[in-house]
Order: sequence, then C-alpha cells, then structure tokens
Amino acid sequence: MAGHAPSSSAAAGFPVLRWFFSSLGKKTVVAVTGLVLVGFVTGHLLGNLTFFFGPDAMNTYAMKLQALGPLLWVVRIGLLVAVGLHIVFTMLLWKENQAATPQKYAVKAPMKTTIFARTMRLTGLIVLAFVAFHLAHFTLWLVNPAFAGYQTLLNGHEVHDVYRMVVVGFQNPFVSGFYILSLALVAFHLSHGVASLFQTLGLTNQTLRPKFEFLARIFAWTLFVGYSAIPVSILFYG
Repeated sequence: MAGHAPSSSAAAGFPVLRWFFSSLGKKTVVAVTGLVLVGFVTGHLLGNLTFFFGPDAMNTYAMKLQALGPLLWVVRIGLLVAVGLHIVFTMLLWKENQAATPQKYAVKAPMKTTIFARTMRLTGLIVLAFVAFHLAHFTLWLVNPAFAGYQTLLNGHEVHDVYRMVVVGFQNPFVSGFYILSLALVAFHLSHGVASLFQTLGLTNQTLRPKFEFLARIFAWTLFVGYSAIPVSILFYG
C-alpha cells in the first residue's frame, strides 16, 4: 500500500524506518529539511549583505566563518545531507502520488492550485543545478581558479579577498543574469514550500493557510530582492 513501510524485511524490523518511509514520515522529513534550508538561506543572506558595508566588513565576516575550522565543514556536510534528504524524500512523495492516481481521466477537473505549487519539482531541480554552480564558482573556485590568489590585508593579517572575488565574479553579465534568474526560481520554490512545511508540521490549518501562503511569498521575494541586490549593484554601479 502506498505510503506504508517498504516491503523489505530490513525495514519491517525497524519501526523508526517504517515511519520514515510512511506517507507522514516522508512529508515530515521534507518539511524539517526544508526548514533547515530556509534557515540557512536566511542567515546566508544576512552575511552576504555585509557586501554593502564595504570590503573590510565582508572580509571580516568571511574570516570569522573560516575561523570555525572543522565546525564549518560539519555545517557544510549537514547542509548537503539536508539537501540530499529533501530531494530524495520529495521524489518519493511524488512517486507515491503518481501511484495513487495511475489513470488519466478523460475529463480533467481543474484543481485549485497556484503556479508556485505546480512548478515545485521543476524549480527544485533548477535550484539544485544553481547550488552546484554557486559552490563551483565561489567556494571551490572551479569556474575562475584565479579567485584562489585574491588576498588582502585585514587588521594587519593577510586574508582571502572575498569582496574582490564577488565583485569580479558578478562583473560578468552572463554570470549575474544566471544568478538572478536562478534566484527568481528559488523564490518560486519557496513561495509554496514555506507555507507547505508549516502545514506539514501542524503549525497551520485550512483557515490560516492563505495567510501563511501570503507571508511565504513576501518572505521568498524579499530573499530574492536581497540576494539579487548584490549582482545588480555590481553590474550597474561597478
């Protein structure tokens, strides 16, 4: 039966594993990992906005992150695990929904839904590609290996010049255009996803849901404006 434990004997012997692969378990994993990722993109934006306070502010922020040492990698790996679980369990839920409605009806009744909900899988996959490019660009320096050599003095210490790296990276109009387009798709994804995760966690109901959806859209597009402000300002104001 869809939404219950997998048929394998291994899963049958572990109630926790059975719960994880139940319909409720899968939805809860998607909601909790979604909440973790929403927290990350919010905190990441606050750090990125130090760009507008000048090179020293942004490089100080970056230096404090690097000072976390191994803990920073624990956070990074934790985020990658959250992303992986979010994707896998979202696809499992999609498969479950497909299995529950295998027949195509001759007359399709229009469902009350939004463009944000209808494009969740598509925007999710594009967001994944964007995250991979973002890591290759600004974290691993695979797109522009010269970033590794950007150094500057901060309080008498030589540190990596993150501010210069960001400016040079976004001076390319194609890179900035890709980022802005991808951020718009992130906003599309979050516009539906944030409201849905609160419903899954039992923090809202049918009466409150429209209000949560409205607030989710404001939140998502505020993130879009905040993140996009950096490449836009570099493109137009240098």
